[in-house]
Amino acid sequence: MDKQNVLMNTPHPRTDVPPPGYPPQYPPAALQGPPGHTEYPKPQAGYPVPPADYSVPPAGYPVPPAGYPVPPPGYSHAGPAGFAVQNQPVYNQPGGPAGVPWMPAPPPPLNCPPGLEYLSQINQVLIHQQIELLEVLTGFETNNKYEIKNSLGQRVYFAVEDTDFCTRNCCGPSRPFTLRIIDNMGKEVITLTRPLRCSSCCFPCCLQELEIQAPPGVPVGYVIQNWHPCLPKFTIQNEKREDVLKITGPCVVCSCCADIDFEVKSLDEQIVVGKISKQWSGLLREAFTDADNFGIQFPLDLDVKMKAVMIGACFLIDFMFFEKTGNQEQRSVLW
Repeated sequence: MDKQNVLMNTPHPRTDVPPPGYPPQYPPAALQGPPGHTEYPKPQAGYPVPPADYSVPPAGYPVPPAGYPVPPPGYSHAGPAGFAVQNQPVYNQPGGPAGVPWMPAPPPPLNCPPGLEYLSQINQVLIHQQIELLEVLTGFETNNKYEIKNSLGQRVYFAVEDTDFCTRNCCGPSRPFTLRIIDNMGKEVITLTRPLRCSSCCFPCCLQELEIQAPPGVPVGYVIQNWHPCLPKFTIQNEKREDVLKITGPCVVCSCCADIDFEVKSLDEQIVVGKISKQWSGLLREAFTDADNFGIQFPLDLDVKMKAVMIGACFLIDFMFFEKTGNQEQRSVLW
């Protein structure tokens, strides 16, 4: 009994006091906040380091508020200018093939029409005309559609012809047309207008002409056909109708298994500054469709307005020499 009483009366060691050398569990009273303030616990030593693929937003990127739900895996978004997150969504326009990435919009330079900033950083574009199945099966001409890409295969613009059924099938490749070029946001940034004109060198007073507007309603340049007895020749003009460049094509606008080049030259035609090339698309595509591929090369520092005019010249050349009517291709017959 005496031994039990001794054990019961012996004070037990306190468990709420840390052993010697152990840091205090609570901060000193001088470091505590006002009454009712609860300090957030600080991470202890050995706190796990975030994984290597942990994404840290760049400087200036807005931080989500507290309690904001964490995006699920695979979520993609676009950050500030110049910042792109992997798995960025791909924008597709009606009529264009799905899965083709769009070229990201660069910062617009000074005095650049809206939508033409894409052209400020490239010196080459590729134009691919889409195959229209209804046109192949029935023979009726449909509105042409084109993809305009950069050298990396990214889509820069999408072009759609806007003409009525009677005009397309009665006038054929000589038809007047309005071609609307839209960007990755579906906004029309360039409009090409071709009036009804003569296509023969026998009528030098009424040759082909194309007006380029950017944005729609604001002319930035013109493509004018020049009379010549055997060569296809054009002049590129600015919005003031001043001559800027010349375009000269081959005498015979026809070739098999090879490209057809239209050289872009200086006004004195002594210096070649670029070219518009009709690319060979393969025997089956060339024989049974009028869907053509083109490549345009121009100086990188060329005015974006003149780059847009060169793109318009490519479409005019396509309609004049490489369109079909009743499965009969209009090549060099115009001359």
